[in-house]
Amino acid sequence: MEDQLVQVLANTQLAAEGPRKQAELDLKHATRNPVYPISLTNIARHSSVSVEVRQSALSALRLFIERNWSGEGDDGPTIPIADSVKDQIRPLVLDLALNSEDDKKIKTAASYAVGKIANVDFPDQWSSLLPTLLDIIPNGTDNQLHGALIVLRDLVDECLSDDQFFSMARDIVKVVYDAAINENRKPALRALAVSVFRGCFDLMDTVKEEHLKEVQAFADEAMKGWFPFFHQTMKLRLPDRDPQSTAQPDSWNGIIALKLQVVKCLLKLKSVFPNLLLPETPPFFQAVWEELLFLEPSHEQMYIENEAQGRLEDSNGLPYTLDFLVLEELDFLNGCMRAPPVRKELETQLAAHASAYEVPWVLDLMKLTSSYGRITREEEELWDIDVSLYLAEEQSMSGNYTPRTACGDVLIKLGEWLNQRALEGLFAYTKSLFAEDASWRKQEAALYLLNTLANDFIDCGNSIPAEVGQAYLELVDYAINRSAEPLLRARGYLVAGILAQFNSIAATLIDRTIEAITAEESELVQVACIKAIEGFLRSGSAAGNQQIQAKVVNAISQWMATKDMTEIEEADDLLVTLTETIRAAINIDKRVAVSNDIPALDLLFLIAKHGSTNWQVTMLICEEFEDIVKIMPDPASYQALCQKVLPSLTGAFNVADVTSDNPLITFATELMASLTQYASEPLPPGFVAATLPKLSRLLMESNEGDILRPGAESVKYLLAHDHEQVLNYHDENNRSGLEVCLRIIDRLLGPSIEDNAASEVGGLAAELVEKAGHERLGPFLPQLLQAVANRLATAEAAPFIQSLILVFARLSLVGAHDVVEFLSTIQIDGQSGLQIVLSKWLENSVNFAGYDEIRQNVIALSKLYSLNDPRVTQTVVKGDLIMPTSDRILTRSRAKQNPDQYTAIPAPLKIMKVLIEELLSASGASSAAATAAAVAAADFADENDDDGWEDDPDTLDLSLGSTKLDLMGFLDANNIRMRDDETQAYLSEFFVNAARDNVANFGDWYNGLTEEEKAKLNEIPRPE
Repeated sequence: MEDQLVQVLANTQLAAEGPRKQAELDLKHATRNPVYPISLTNIARHSSVSVEVRQSALSALRLFIERNWSGEGDDGPTIPIADSVKDQIRPLVLDLALNSEDDKKIKTAASYAVGKIANVDFPDQWSSLLPTLLDIIPNGTDNQLHGALIVLRDLVDECLSDDQFFSMARDIVKVVYDAAINENRKPALRALAVSVFRGCFDLMDTVKEEHLKEVQAFADEAMKGWFPFFHQTMKLRLPDRDPQSTAQPDSWNGIIALKLQVVKCLLKLKSVFPNLLLPETPPFFQAVWEELLFLEPSHEQMYIENEAQGRLEDSNGLPYTLDFLVLEELDFLNGCMRAPPVRKELETQLAAHASAYEVPWVLDLMKLTSSYGRITREEEELWDIDVSLYLAEEQSMSGNYTPRTACGDVLIKLGEWLNQRALEGLFAYTKSLFAEDASWRKQEAALYLLNTLANDFIDCGNSIPAEVGQAYLELVDYAINRSAEPLLRARGYLVAGILAQFNSIAATLIDRTIEAITAEESELVQVACIKAIEGFLRSGSAAGNQQIQAKVVNAISQWMATKDMTEIEEADDLLVTLTETIRAAINIDKRVAVSNDIPALDLLFLIAKHGSTNWQVTMLICEEFEDIVKIMPDPASYQALCQKVLPSLTGAFNVADVTSDNPLITFATELMASLTQYASEPLPPGFVAATLPKLSRLLMESNEGDILRPGAESVKYLLAHDHEQVLNYHDENNRSGLEVCLRIIDRLLGPSIEDNAASEVGGLAAELVEKAGHERLGPFLPQLLQAVANRLATAEAAPFIQSLILVFARLSLVGAHDVVEFLSTIQIDGQSGLQIVLSKWLENSVNFAGYDEIRQNVIALSKLYSLNDPRVTQTVVKGDLIMPTSDRILTRSRAKQNPDQYTAIPAPLKIMKVLIEELLSASGASSAAATAAAVAAADFADENDDDGWEDDPDTLDLSLGSTKLDLMGFLDANNIRMRDDETQAYLSEFFVNAARDNVANFGDWYNGLTEEEKAKLNEIPRPE
């Protein structure tokens, strides 16, 4: 089989599509052969086979292992692998990873395969793996060390449990330390050793939750050896480079990789054991500062003046280019500035001078950040091709974190520390750049830093002094008049837009900026002006100014008219910028939405048409449209709005196939829901005839929840605002509006529609029952309620269950007896409808969402209780959880074997328990208790976990266990119900009256409550 596999693997790399696809199919068929994995292993070990085929064999083997080795697959059944085959493969693949072969590609691929096996087999079926690695690392050749470190890295990252790491930590840390400090090893291998050590911190972070003192002591001991090595590495200088060459010398690669891993390790240490790093920050800060100054000329020549290739990683995933090193060191510098030992020294120097701009380190920092913050040649060319990439950086939405953005972050943190003094220092250096006629890149970078700092000032509520703003405006005026430098002009306009939010004088530039949208030759400057306009308008200086509003909208309209909108459908950030600026213009005076002279709303709809796949664009437009509809409740304004927007909305539904996932249809349906939710009462004449046919078609043909939910809501709102117009409507087949609604409800309640997709049908059904009434519905009413009850029996999604229950809850508000009577007469899968509905109702009530919905449910349940109907009393439902008596740890498998058990209690007692729980929630007690617990926990954390650093880290390290716990706590905290006085007052009165008058044998049911529940009731104040 091996010879055949070699040919098949070779064919998978052919350029010709036909033979390549056939080879891929043949390879898939071969996986069923029991000798397939061992054959791939043997091929990979044959030095006579080409490297490409061997590498392909290892890749196929890794995928096969990943899918089948454990015997449990997420994607269906796995292919069984005999234990004897596994026993053969393990040593062979490990040997391939650890032998002396020179080819790194083969060793890396083999190491990845070993890692996949170890994920399943270590340590139970492969206990010798870790000792083997720990033996080879100090004694092996460079090639053996390379393979062993990759496998060890995978073990540390993926396989070691907390206990295993605890028992082996000293051995692991010692061997990687010895490899890292060994100057006879290649720098790239030493970097790999440091990366393994860095991975150990994630495990230490998890273990320290239960063994803080032991882990802290271990880390403290380990770092006594690592810190001197880190200091030494940071002080290493890169060899001299050929000044005529623009590329990074090969001799730099390994040293940069090593330095990078050291900096990354220090940043990880700051996250996990900040107190350990704190005393060491001054020398590290000094070393990084000096290196950044040293690297500045090389960075300038390679990336600012030329296009040296950056952002490169080696085959082990380790970055090794200069731009990566600069980026990490800027981040580390930023973090160190917040360490008290560093800050104390910097503040001492600040105190010795009257002004910040006289302090040497402040000006040096401005010089450093302005240098590394310059636009690179690569960025300049990319932005010239795609202006949306430029806007992505301006909106901080780019995933491309660069030295430029890192410099902006340094200024933000400096501003939050020094406030106005940071601005003084930046202005002093910026002014010097313009005075000495420095390069436009440095001038632009200094203004970019102002942009970043000013945006943070806005977020923090800080101000820019009028005299500083005025002085900056002079620099802005200079920048926007540099005809040969479009990027400097663009920056000038953007700075003007941000300064306008601090200084009314800057607002005088708005007319110039509006004109530039159409007058500028550079497209980049044009879109920068569009972005800047939003800043001008956000300042509020144009509030109510319809003349400015018209100028902005018309300028953008002219700009869009010159573009092929299909070409910018993928330009997400450009679409967002256009949307935000038009939205800001509309907000000057929302009545422009119904204007025929200013096409503001038309422009939003045009953007929506071409940006319907962009969630941010659709969200912004939906929010703005909802705001517009809200301010037009009077019939005349609302009718004018409908005349303007209905053709566009209904036109979006006129597609041949509404069953597909069409983003434009989804977007139009959401807008229709907003238009109907805030409609005038009654609806404009002909509104139902214009909208219900379109909505009916969507709801009868589509299966997409994003369409069905807002579509059902829209029909509900039609009934809520003007049920007469709906019920008097007849479609082209002469079906009445009532029949149309019933057909929609019937489909949404059917088994073919998923729970989440149908989650609004209950609200529609309840509205129809209320508005149509018994007389109009006639025999359709019991059929409708039977269908709701049937679907409720199988419903699983919480929003859908709530939606269906509220049909019966709202009916119970006015006719609880009729609801019980009806449910007692129907059967669902052989059981009483009352049993099915009440069980589901009472089990899910405590999970209801929405204040109105909770209040309706509470009142409905209280009325059901007060009936004292024997049929309700005889209905037995799920009660309290029976706590297990075993103290064994509950694993997933045990939980499946022993599911939760509950008591069985009469429905009236369960109603009382639910209402007591709702009383507690409505009072805000659960929220207050959670808040108090959070405060107490925070106080405890402050007392026991003060790391000495000035503030929290800027980014979340999602690999840390502590971060995951914090995120889960945040989610729990955000699920807390707030106080609801109206519901609390109703329930308090209900319980007081029930106790006083012994309503429905209250005293008997009271005795069935737990002591905690009785205590809650006894806390209710009695009227005098």
